[in-house]
Amino acid sequence: MTDKNLYKTLKERGLLYQCTDEEGLKKALESGKPITLYEGTDPTMDSLHIGHCLPYLILRRFQKAGHKVILLMGGATACIGDPSGKTQMRNIMSKEVIASNIEKIKNTLKIFLNFDGDNPAIIVNNADWFKGYDYIDFMREVGVHFNVNKMLSNEIYAKRIEEGGLTFFEMGYMLMQAYDFVHLNRKYGCTLQYGGADQWGNIVAGVELQRKLNFANGTDVNIIGATNPLLVTSEGIKMGKTERGAIWLDRDKISAYDFYQGVYQTPDNCVEMMYALFTDVNMNEVRARIKEDIVKAKKALAYEITKFVRGEADAIEAQKMSENLFTHGGDDAPVVEIAKSEFPLNICDALVKTNLCSSKSEARRLIEGGGVSVDGEKVAAIDFMVKSGALIKKGKKSFIKVIAK
Repeated sequence: MTDKNLYKTLKERGLLYQCTDEEGLKKALESGKPITLYEGTDPTMDSLHIGHCLPYLILRRFQKAGHKVILLMGGATACIGDPSGKTQMRNIMSKEVIASNIEKIKNTLKIFLNFDGDNPAIIVNNADWFKGYDYIDFMREVGVHFNVNKMLSNEIYAKRIEEGGLTFFEMGYMLMQAYDFVHLNRKYGCTLQYGGADQWGNIVAGVELQRKLNFANGTDVNIIGATNPLLVTSEGIKMGKTERGAIWLDRDKISAYDFYQGVYQTPDNCVEMMYALFTDVNMNEVRARIKEDIVKAKKALAYEITKFVRGEADAIEAQKMSENLFTHGGDDAPVVEIAKSEFPLNICDALVKTNLCSSKSEARRLIEGGGVSVDGEKVAAIDFMVKSGALIKKGKKSFIKVIAK
């Protein structure tokens, strides 16, 4: 038996955004019988940042409720690249890089899902079923059911069409992702695909493909597509990166402090959804926390997410370091070592070398705007020289201590 309250939980926490058959999904989840669902990821990078993990957090709830979870790694679709929301064609990746990325991502997925025990999640790779699939056979079985005019009207291709550069190569992506759903239904009995709202067009394509195959083959297979809302800033930019870079999940890509600070800098409009995803705190209580003191709510959120992703020790360390920076002047600030021969170091060079700024021009603009201080004193000139041991502060939240090595 599964947890019959899962549908209610998804709705209460705002985690179900779009659905091709919401009444059917509600009935399935409240039946007490397990279903099989999947989420697909194209391994275009060797790591995941916090913006990638929304679907995994939802799959985690399904698995804990007793349902069977499949994670699809797009070894084949990554060779094309999803055109959704892109103004130009993605760089074509080698199969070797894609395979390497898959292996690295698998370890990160263990943060969210259980791959052992009585109900383990499984990982599949669509390269396994597209390899050797004859092109003519694929187009006869799948391509024949896609109308080009309808495809071109899909929002997925809007930006590429505006730029006048949509290729036939990219149009094949939708066909492949749609077939993934059909294949997983045939092999594993998968009846639900969950993904981000930006994947709605591709998800619907899979559901419609199965409906057309039912008509053509006299079958009666029912599959459902659903999405979660995207985490976007007030400017409409997808969350996952900050001005200092991506909030990576892998330990070797980001310090505990930077991870904590990245979460703490969550845009105000995203805080409620982050609580809904990463915690089990009642949503009425979440809204009350935010209304009462959003800064305090963000600190609690940063601690809980750091604890979830990196462990309690890192969460405690990052929390102490953060508090120390604001109350004791930065004794535990992140340290960047620079060659002794470079000191004293020009402030613009220091900002670039510590990655507080991406370029000297950005550093100059920041200084001229009064956004930089060293050892508690605002820097007024771009020819200011930094000594070893100095604490550089950018804005209100970014601190780095530079020392000679």
